[in-house]
Amino acid sequence: MIALTDDPHLPATAVIAEDEPLLAQALQAELARVWPGLRLLAHAADGDEAIERALSLLPDLLFLDIRMPGCSGLEAAQAVAEDWPADRALPLMVFITAFDQYALQAFEACAVDYLLKPVQPARLAAACTRLRGLLAGRRQASAPGGASSADPLLAQLRNLLGAPAPGSAPLLTVIQASVGSAVHMVPVEEVLYFEAADKYVRVITAEREHLIRISLRELLPQLDPQRFWQVHRGTVVQARELSQALRDDAGKVSLVLRRRPERIAVSRIYAPRFKGL
Repeated sequence: MIALTDDPHLPATAVIAEDEPLLAQALQAELARVWPGLRLLAHAADGDEAIERALSLLPDLLFLDIRMPGCSGLEAAQAVAEDWPADRALPLMVFITAFDQYALQAFEACAVDYLLKPVQPARLAAACTRLRGLLAGRRQASAPGGASSADPLLAQLRNLLGAPAPGSAPLLTVIQASVGSAVHMVPVEEVLYFEAADKYVRVITAEREHLIRISLRELLPQLDPQRFWQVHRGTVVQARELSQALRDDAGKVSLVLRRRPERIAVSRIYAPRFKGL
């Protein structure tokens, strides 16, 4: 059974991730007004700190600014969900955004809540009412359904992470990989998988490996999502190159490739793609 972070008699806990100090202070003050029983565990000033704070403190709620130094709020949410203890319920996540209407439609299509900057007291109060209800529902659930209760949140993160950005770049047909004074032209259909490597991406084919200077986040919008599947925050595989998906005794999924010996780990966010197991 998935454990909740506290029992019904203990206050809900939260971590705020917001890089603008004045906005963070305002949000904290308004939360204290509309939800006096909420216990704020920490404030993070960037995405990387948000991940560290969330995974060390294991709060019930995460308030995440979308645009922060380092990784974004969505990327922080993805990292938290992937590394969250398997025996604990995932935190409920609220995104704080100054995005335009196009992006807001993506948020509204999901059950993950959002707050538009500048945060309005009435909107925050409504979000808190909803969050209290969701937490109460979790705590009252007696069936061992913690894993299934996490499924909607994981699905929502997949939707948000996979939402195309306005003006997305055209799909790539060839990868240009520099090696010394030469530029290798690698047809995209020959790529078995892409793997993030700091500020670079490893491009893996059946015969060799290339390194290109681009982040996986920048590369993703240029790949055909029907052909290339993200299976981890740092890995994208070509679907037709997959031979098997295996689940171990702990429920973790890994992928077997047709033309490479290594196995590819699948994070819990993307594991439902292989629900036929």
